[in-house]
Amino acid sequence: MRIDLLLNRFCLTKTRSIAKNACDKNLVQINGKTAKASHEAKAGDLIRLDLYGFRHLIEVTEIPAGNVAKKDASNFYKLLEKTPLE
Repeated sequence: MRIDLLLNRFCLTKTRSIAKNACDKNLVQINGKTAKASHEAKAGDLIRLDLYGFRHLIEVTEIPAGNVAKKDASNFYKLLEKTPLE
């Protein structure tokens, strides 16, 4: 699944276009490499997202098949770290 779509499905961004813009501005990394919006994410990937004043480090545990309810979104990833940006 595309990383911009995945971030939106996980409710980590408010819209897919915000996730795409974050990728375009090099604010998203997958396994330590800068990710384009079209990069395919898979289970086991480590994603670093610098957005909304925080650095989020998450591990993808499962790729959702379709839309995900906001209350169930956290079942698909583990939040490893959330630190404020300086």
